[in-house]
Amino acid sequence: MLGKLFLDHPRSVNESYLEHAAFAGRFSLALFAAGCAALVHALLPFCFERTASKAVARLYARTHNRGH
Repeated sequence: MLGKLFLDHPRSVNESYLEHAAFAGRFSLALFAAGCAALVHALLPFCFERTASKAVARLYARTHNRGH
């Protein structure tokens, strides 16, 4: 039961638990960086004009249709 909870989703995208954890960890760091850039941009609109949107587009491209 516990193994099923931890392993079903990683297997659905053809990864081991550790491979999936590493991917998700890198993904979360990229999202955090994009969020920080967006926050700076909100206060200083001349900074990071396209940083967050480019990061989101890159992340979407990496995850779109994973496991299909």
